[in-house]
Amino acid sequence: MTQDNSSQDKAAGQNGGGDLFNTAAGWVLFAAGLGLGLSILSGKYFHGTKPERPEKLGYVIEGVVEEGGGGAEEMSMAEALNMKPAAELIAAGEKAFAKCQSCHTVTAGGPNGIGPNLHGVMGKPHGAHPGFAYSAELKAKPGNWDWDSMNEWLKNPKAYVPGTKMSFAGLPKIEDRAAIAMYLNSQGSNLPVPTFVADAAAGAEEPAAGETPAAAETPAE
Repeated sequence: MTQDNSSQDKAAGQNGGGDLFNTAAGWVLFAAGLGLGLSILSGKYFHGTKPERPEKLGYVIEGVVEEGGGGAEEMSMAEALNMKPAAELIAAGEKAFAKCQSCHTVTAGGPNGIGPNLHGVMGKPHGAHPGFAYSAELKAKPGNWDWDSMNEWLKNPKAYVPGTKMSFAGLPKIEDRAAIAMYLNSQGSNLPVPTFVADAAAGAEEPAAGETPAAAETPAE
């Protein structure tokens, strides 16, 4: 009798352990299914798999140009040449020319170096200094060294004369280019400096729609 009760208790213990395991496994599967379901729902609600660009960005940083937008338009060479009195611009050009002295001299009768002597270069044809071995591309370049051509050359020599032997990368600021050109002009050249007059019409009021501008008076003869 005692042996039978013992066997029954042992069987009951085994069944209870199995039920506990099944219950725990069921809760684990339930929790996993619930987590998966919530993940799918949140992804659909918040578009987690397909992020979208907000209609309005959070902050605008002053001074940063938006992608695709153009920067400020560069002033003309004439305007840059008239920003300072001539003497101040020549002094600034002499200072800026220091970075050119490793290749060029500018004194009258100075020797050629890696680059040609630049005394009196303004107003002369391209590749005209005697005794210097210019590239064929520069010698074939038509025109003279005027204000605009010198501006383009100092900005990017290889863009102005593709194939040139000039290795200088160029000056990004037009103020520096204008200063050096003015300095070179003072060294054996005398090109007239172009005048610059601000466009007065830019600030003038336009006539209202349907309104005819007043005719200018004819001066008496």
